[in-house]
Amino acid sequence: MELINDQYSIGGISLIDLCKEFGTPIYVYDSAKIAAQYNRLKDAFSDTKVQINYACKALSNINIMKLMGTLGAHIDTVSIQEVQLALKAGFEPENILYTPNCVNIDEIKKAVGFGVGINIDNLSILEQFGHEYGNTYPVCIRLNPHIMAGGNTKISTGHIDSKFGISIYQLRHLQRVIATYKIKVHGLHMHTGSDILDTDVFLRGAEIMFENAIQFPDLDFIDFGSGFKVKYSPDDNTTDIEGLGKELSKRFNDFCKAYGKSLTLVFEPGKYLVSESGYLLVRSNVIKQTMSTVFVGVDSGQNHLIRPMFYDAYHHITNISNPNGITRIYTVVGYICETDTFGWDRKLNEVREGDILALHNAGAYGFSMSSNYNSRYRPAEILIHEGKAHLIRRRETLEDLLATTVEMDF
Repeated sequence: MELINDQYSIGGISLIDLCKEFGTPIYVYDSAKIAAQYNRLKDAFSDTKVQINYACKALSNINIMKLMGTLGAHIDTVSIQEVQLALKAGFEPENILYTPNCVNIDEIKKAVGFGVGINIDNLSILEQFGHEYGNTYPVCIRLNPHIMAGGNTKISTGHIDSKFGISIYQLRHLQRVIATYKIKVHGLHMHTGSDILDTDVFLRGAEIMFENAIQFPDLDFIDFGSGFKVKYSPDDNTTDIEGLGKELSKRFNDFCKAYGKSLTLVFEPGKYLVSESGYLLVRSNVIKQTMSTVFVGVDSGQNHLIRPMFYDAYHHITNISNPNGITRIYTVVGYICETDTFGWDRKLNEVREGDILALHNAGAYGFSMSSNYNSRYRPAEILIHEGKAHLIRRRETLEDLLATTVEMDF
């Protein structure tokens, strides 16, 4: 988003004009920013054989998935529904990795039926899988390295109390299950958490993976997950992607030589690829002054962007209708019948009723975590691509809310 002649725009398209055409609230995504993030990550690991799997849970609109495919990405999925969306988006089954958690074996059998890659993260399911398929269907194993990492406890996934992965301390049991059923393990996977700033976390996890990988003779790839930190606050630091690429590539290449085979280094970024591309545009409904606070009440809420209330996440807010207005302090709140706050005590250019506010970094876990709470409609989604604004999801209607309801006669 850039300010040119007092107009905020993306790819030459005025955001105010988008709101006039499509109404508010709306999600707007910039395909050029997605491509830039993808290429930056790819270039950082150009010294080794790398594959980027887009973690589509971050933003699962099928058009975003198609865009990822044009860039060269494969797809990381966590549910059978995401598998089906990826297939519909045109991805070949072998380019889809399915990494479920706490599902039953029937869902995994469905994924096998689709021919996609399977990533198993608990011993019980692995035993059931081995009993069913033996050595006829190779699998990836998700390990828990017992590393505490992530910007919030709710998004830390590699620590000792995490529900994700098979503990590295259960390796002997894991090997017995593999040997008993002659399971072919062609990949190892690790994901420690999200919003990781310290590259040493990745390198420490890599050493743990390499120490254990040597015991698996049939590997084709090692998947290091993601968790790269993006910039939410203007003062935020971010993961040093280039520094990590240089150090981890060298260590990975050295491991491949010791292993005796060239493996693929896999990452599965979601937030890193789409977060900064997205904006939630909302309209100011009311300016409400109390004894201690000036509230800006907008036509959206935690039903559209839950991250501030769920994760205490910071999203920068810009008044795009009044870029030269004097600065005042506001608390920006939603229209949901809860304490429903987007930002506390923010410095904004003076906000008037009817002004459009842009919530930054809304591309990841915005629409994908939205709901119909308070029976509100979910917003439209717009993708700005090659100088044009494309409607990629229409706004919901009352008919959508009722579509799955079965009415009774009383």
